[in-house]
Amino acid sequence: MNNIIEKVELFLKKHDLLKNSRTFIVAFSGGWDSMCLLDILSKLQSKYHFKLIAAHLNHNWRGEESTIEEENCKKFAAKLGAGFISKTLDSSVRQNETAAREERYKFLENCANDFDNSVVLTAHNFDDNAETILYRIVKGTGIIGLEGIREKRGIFYRPLINAKRFEIEYYCQNNNLIPNNDSSNDNTKYARNFIRHKVISQLKEINSNILDSVNSLSELARNDNEIINEYLYLVKKQIIDNNFIDTEKFIQLSNPIKSRIVYEIFIDNKLEYDREKINNILEFIEENSGSKSGKTCSLTTNLWLFVSDKSIEVVSKQKKENFSIKIKKTGRYETPDYIFELEKYENKIYEYPDDSMNIAYVDLSNFKIDFTLRTRQEGDFITPLGMKGSQKIKKYLNAKKIPNHKKDNLVFLCKDNEVLWAGSLGLSDKIKVVNTPTHVLRLIRK
Repeated sequence: MNNIIEKVELFLKKHDLLKNSRTFIVAFSGGWDSMCLLDILSKLQSKYHFKLIAAHLNHNWRGEESTIEEENCKKFAAKLGAGFISKTLDSSVRQNETAAREERYKFLENCANDFDNSVVLTAHNFDDNAETILYRIVKGTGIIGLEGIREKRGIFYRPLINAKRFEIEYYCQNNNLIPNNDSSNDNTKYARNFIRHKVISQLKEINSNILDSVNSLSELARNDNEIINEYLYLVKKQIIDNNFIDTEKFIQLSNPIKSRIVYEIFIDNKLEYDREKINNILEFIEENSGSKSGKTCSLTTNLWLFVSDKSIEVVSKQKKENFSIKIKKTGRYETPDYIFELEKYENKIYEYPDDSMNIAYVDLSNFKIDFTLRTRQEGDFITPLGMKGSQKIKKYLNAKKIPNHKKDNLVFLCKDNEVLWAGSLGLSDKIKVVNTPTHVLRLIRK
């Protein structure tokens, strides 16, 4: 059936993928869909001169059967003259649909990073899209979920998204292709298999064209979402600045808009979501919107939502990057995230060009320039501006309402354990300007 070849060719042209010597990395399980796609691409390769690589992830769920399938994939790729990359998952990886999907996309992204000018083609089809929408209806993912599988997302493209499963099977049979028969595809303990084998067959008794109807719903949802996104763009301009959501403005929004913004937090961070998770996050935001120091709620093992009376943001668990730089003279010094400058004051105005720069005028006449620029340490203290006594830096930061996840990234100019300047937070009383500054401090975010 040449029609399916035309569908793939038109898709590649639509997305301008047939220029500039592309490398096509095909997610290749060896099943009907991916074998069909790889074979079609091999037929188009001589015409458009792209590089073709089959990428196979062995989930290692079915022992010898998985090993045989991997070998079949390798032989088929070799027969077509395509490159072949494979990886076998460790047995410690959880054996469920979510973990499998995460590992597949991680593997494919890593493959793409190894080749210049590459994109990843997956073999999702018309029937897959309908099954995905039904699954999301059951999970309660809302109108965003009803969009189904996008034909393009980042480096991922789906050339078979408008091809029906019977077309794919006909192509394989007509071209004498022998796909792998993954026995797990018949296991209805997996939700998507249950929908495919049990739910859709029942729905066809009500509407024999159920797959077309569900895919039509997908198109309608995408159109409606475009309208919503145009309005949402205007709202987000008012409440979001540099990925920080203004808490007070967010709380004043209507509940549907708040829900939609939380939906997008999950989508932007590639997280699984359903109605219950969205409601839990909204409840957490409401409960902690008045917190001065802020509270965090776990989204994943390494990702949290931080909420304070000032802002809402997604934060990741990052390894603390300790650094310590000796400052013995005026000049320019680099930290992992900032550039620090110390220069003599020359009786001129030093402007703040943007929010990435912090400037302080100081009097260092009582100090020899022999400082350390570093992250915080145990035993640090500061004499806050306007005070005579010292204060532990921990107490000082708590008084400034600095969230815990930001404390380790702060930059301090110190004399031994005494903090003279705490980045953009404040000066020590010991270097305040009484008459005329002697020096200017700058901290510029890279």
